[in-house]
Amino acid sequence: MSAPEGQKMWGGRFERAPDASFYEFERSWQFDRRMLPQEMALDRAWARAIALAGILTHEEGQQLVVALDEIEARAERDPAWLDASKAEDVHHFAETALIEKLGSLGAKLHTGRSRNEMVATEFRMYVKESIREMRTAVAALLRAIATQAQRHLTVPMPGTTHMQHAQPLLVSHWLLAHGEAFYRDAERLAAAAVSADACPLGSGALAGCAFPLDRKALARDLGFSRITANSLDAVSDRDFALEALFALATLAMHLSRLAEDLILFASPEFAFLELPDEYSTGSSLMPQKKNPDAWELIRGKSGRIYGALFALFTTLKGLPSSYQRDLQEDKEAFFAAYDQSLAAAKIAAAALAATHFREDRLRAAAQDPALVATEVADYLVAQGIPFREAHEIVGKVLRAADQAGKSIREMPMAALKEFSPVFGPELGTVLTLESALARRSVAGGTAPGAVRAALEDFKARLVKIEEHP
Repeated sequence: MSAPEGQKMWGGRFERAPDASFYEFERSWQFDRRMLPQEMALDRAWARAIALAGILTHEEGQQLVVALDEIEARAERDPAWLDASKAEDVHHFAETALIEKLGSLGAKLHTGRSRNEMVATEFRMYVKESIREMRTAVAALLRAIATQAQRHLTVPMPGTTHMQHAQPLLVSHWLLAHGEAFYRDAERLAAAAVSADACPLGSGALAGCAFPLDRKALARDLGFSRITANSLDAVSDRDFALEALFALATLAMHLSRLAEDLILFASPEFAFLELPDEYSTGSSLMPQKKNPDAWELIRGKSGRIYGALFALFTTLKGLPSSYQRDLQEDKEAFFAAYDQSLAAAKIAAAALAATHFREDRLRAAAQDPALVATEVADYLVAQGIPFREAHEIVGKVLRAADQAGKSIREMPMAALKEFSPVFGPELGTVLTLESALARRSVAGGTAPGAVRAALEDFKARLVKIEEHP
């Protein structure tokens, strides 16, 4: 059973058409059609370039550009046309449409070029443009973090290590901790865009173009800042896609960690926040439930995004030099990871912005006396006791307090002096929540002044991303 009829881009060498099942197996139009805008831009640039090189007349070049504009306009207004196409890939679709419109002139456009370099170029263009949209979504999440941090600038909360109460923090400090991670994601995405910003066009199938093209002019025409240095490497290099996928996977990891915090904080055991109705679901059985499904799904999708990264790594690891058809597997992995990451970032921004933090519960939890144990050790150090000795003294005090059913704040001064004679009445001030927070005033610390300065710096950096996504 032969493949569907239609002009092929490579059929002259063959007596028989591909088997229909193989044709369906190997065609990529189903997914690479999303790069049609990049295909159209490349085709227009190529038409101009080969006209300048004298391969086409100026008039022929103009005719091709006009026809490509018309094809793109029809594709935008007539999705059914795309759905009905039996094209092998996005390049085949564009060339077939062009030949149907212009006849033999349409067949001239492919002069001097290969699909190997075309797909490498268009994929780079797509990655660059998708990163711009992703950075815009990350910026919206950063803005939600900044807004919530400003709103809860001085609200305290218990900080934990190993999921045990450790030291008091400000809610704003906790929010900005996540914000710093997402800011690094924005930078990582920008670096991946720089990696993709090299134009392979003019590399041919592997050995370079035989016609006198101006590759730098082609690159400028397509919005690239530079050209690739080696034609053999250019057609097979997918490092830029790996870097972009790594950036997406790291973003997914940070989204998952934020989700985990918020899922825990929404539980009755914590009750630090109220989930917004718009981004929660109920139970089909238990009417009291409000489930953090938005955050659970965000947490769950990280596995799919990691999978895309490792799928591409696996595809690339055993390839010999030059283009191999295995590279067709690069785009579906990226497209899937990108779609999931973009959706997750947008939902996270909206859900976080709509979240209500319960200040009363946060303040009450931050009053846990265990959170100021380190303050007692620091107090003893200030009295001249070596820290290791101070650490041991405080541990003994805490054990005695537990046995007496008291908090360290309730221990009588006489009892404290049994552990160290340097304890004095000023300890009461040291043990307050306000004192514990205020003492962490170093840059990057959780003291109100330090967090206020950090938030202003954070917002200034955020504006740069918003203005230059």
